[in-house]
Amino acid sequence: MSNKDLYEYALSLGDNALILGQRLAEWCGHSPALELDIAVTNLSLDLIGEAQLYLDYAAEVEGEGKSADDLAYLRDCLKFRNYLLLEQPNKNWGRTTVRLFLYSTFMALYLEQLQNSKDEQLSAIAGKAIKEVLYHKRFSSEWMLRLGDGTDESKAYVQKGLEDMWRFTGELFAMSDGEKRLCEAGIAVDAASLEAPWNAEIDAILVEAGLIKPPSQAMIMGRFKGHHSEHLGHILSEMQFLQRAYPGAKW
Repeated sequence: MSNKDLYEYALSLGDNALILGQRLAEWCGHSPALELDIAVTNLSLDLIGEAQLYLDYAAEVEGEGKSADDLAYLRDCLKFRNYLLLEQPNKNWGRTTVRLFLYSTFMALYLEQLQNSKDEQLSAIAGKAIKEVLYHKRFSSEWMLRLGDGTDESKAYVQKGLEDMWRFTGELFAMSDGEKRLCEAGIAVDAASLEAPWNAEIDAILVEAGLIKPPSQAMIMGRFKGHHSEHLGHILSEMQFLQRAYPGAKW
């Protein structure tokens, strides 16, 4: 285990929250209903607040005088370590719901264990974040049921979203060599051990919603090498524009 392992670990946790938070923020002013517009904006704020905690810690561990803002706005696409699942386009509310459901169900399990990390900072962040993620899980699960058990059209949207997103879920349980070393040191979570309980929770909601679980298939991965879909570049071009156009600008 090294500081580099811990830096990459905190960075990946921050990137996950940041990129999903940015994706959900795209619904602000565009959601299907006013109440939903407010709700999904708050989910986005939860995630961006969580991202700042992880990225501040990553910057501290790196020890080069950077801040969370530096890591969010001044890194190239190839340096991001988020799950590819989270950068996929929204397209429609059914697809957005599926992505949040798959991820928040995983993160609820993940953060429950991360609270026991021997790293006090990661443990403290997990203790704060899990309260929000449990709400995200409940919110998305309820929408999975509402859409799956709704009209033929709503069911078709959420089923298509499930089929589109499923090929990215295998990455949730893959671990880098650095994460394995951190796991052995009692700092990181053994993500591979969460696959069975995650599948059990996913299956229960899908059955209740009348949705069909996609078949086993080759999974798309790439975050450890900085290999992403084209969509991350589009997210960053928008998210990082002001800082790159006006370097060092302050509010």
